[in-house]
Amino acid sequence: MTATVPPTPPPPDAIPAPAATSGRVELAPGQLPDDPRFANDDLLPVPVERRTWTTYNFAALWIGMAHNIPSWLLASGLVALGMDWKQAVFTIALANVIVLAPMLLTGHAGPKYGIPFPVLARASFGLRGANLPALIRAAVACAWFGIQTWIGGVGIFTLLGKIFGGWAGAAEVGGQPWTLWLCFVLFWALELAIIYRGMDTLRSFENWAAPFVLVGAVVLLIWVAAKAGGFGPLLDQPSALGWGADFWPVFFPSLMGMIAFWSTLSLNIPDFTRFGAGQRAQIWGQSLGLPTTMTFFALLSVFVTSGSQAVYGVALWDPVQLVARTDNVFGLVFGLVTVLIATVSVNIAANVVSPAYDLANLAPKLISFRTGALITGVIGVVIMPWKLTETPELYIFTWLGLVGGLLGTVAGILIADYWIVRRTVLDLPDLYRPGGRYWYRSGWNWRAVVAFVVGGVLAVGGSHSAPGKGPFPADGLIPFLKPLADYGWAVGLASSLLLYVALTRRSTTRPVTPV
Repeated sequence: MTATVPPTPPPPDAIPAPAATSGRVELAPGQLPDDPRFANDDLLPVPVERRTWTTYNFAALWIGMAHNIPSWLLASGLVALGMDWKQAVFTIALANVIVLAPMLLTGHAGPKYGIPFPVLARASFGLRGANLPALIRAAVACAWFGIQTWIGGVGIFTLLGKIFGGWAGAAEVGGQPWTLWLCFVLFWALELAIIYRGMDTLRSFENWAAPFVLVGAVVLLIWVAAKAGGFGPLLDQPSALGWGADFWPVFFPSLMGMIAFWSTLSLNIPDFTRFGAGQRAQIWGQSLGLPTTMTFFALLSVFVTSGSQAVYGVALWDPVQLVARTDNVFGLVFGLVTVLIATVSVNIAANVVSPAYDLANLAPKLISFRTGALITGVIGVVIMPWKLTETPELYIFTWLGLVGGLLGTVAGILIADYWIVRRTVLDLPDLYRPGGRYWYRSGWNWRAVVAFVVGGVLAVGGSHSAPGKGPFPADGLIPFLKPLADYGWAVGLASSLLLYVALTRRSTTRPVTPV
């Protein structure tokens, strides 16, 4: 009934060799799976001839995803928690250097095997068990999609209201002007229309969206600097926390929150790297695109906000509110287009692609990539995303902290299985074959499930909130785990990685019987 992962990489003749080209593996014609429970056109490996994304494509992808309103607001959230701008930028920069490591490790399987994240997860969790991490990742992505769409809709509503006037005074529906709901729905439909056309359309969109958004942000900086005659007092504002005992209790949970901002992509980055021309393209593209862009964007947000302080006497951290201060119609239209492109760029890439694949993995016969994208769009509205961004504490500590702990746990298992246990050697046909080496017990690997549960409890079991600031008890859900909660992502990744390796290496290989 069972099969377990061998404690060391199998010998070369233990795994049938699919066709390989320069270290890139693909299925031979006779190996194409035909079981509709575990394969469809969207989940099958990308043929080598279609793995064409270059270093620029991956860098452009990250530039397009990093340049968005929530990224801009990260620094403002940290300043609101008491940091000065230097501490905020340092925290964001360090977080993105750290999260780049699992991004590159999990991304390796993409160019080599051409498989998406849920198929990679089958190696560790089992063909059926992979639905557990896939659905967790999909749920997080759906929530992020809703958050980004709401923020984009509010931006459009604000700028159109400035151009046409009277929008904010429209009759209310559900506590908001109906014109705001209209902007939200139209923006939602635009995003799904783009992703419905497929990954090639996404690549083309990201290629030109990335430089456009970058230019738009620099134009905003130049405009504010010109009006301010230089940058104002915000850069001289001291930290409310200092660098002593008051700083570190805020720094570590904030660092985990900043890591959690992109921890989603550290799991499903194979959804993109599967189109890569090789490892060099994904490694250099991501290394050049993610940490540099996020740090630059954090600096840009601080400098622009500083200029707004000098011009308007108040620090305007939201770029939409800043652009709305101008009476120049061209400036408003340019700002509107930039907000549109920036938000669409990140949302369809980071928050629609993954759940589309994840939901397809749940029922390949019924759900295609496009169907999964539509389901994501619906769930993203149902979860009422406007509730998750009401306060910095709720956004950074509760939402990002909880998400980071759970996703770090999954990342630890994926990295342990692919790099330590298997040393990057996978049986590609068996990732789609019931009864193969990844079938385990009825399609589930109990070792991965145990590692996930234990790692998840350690990572988020101590979650706590200040009185009136969040949904958790002040002493933590599990009080003795409270000290670990501030390090949720790191605790989840390390504990699940170590436990999975320990459980796997104590196992022995047994015959496989499909169920």
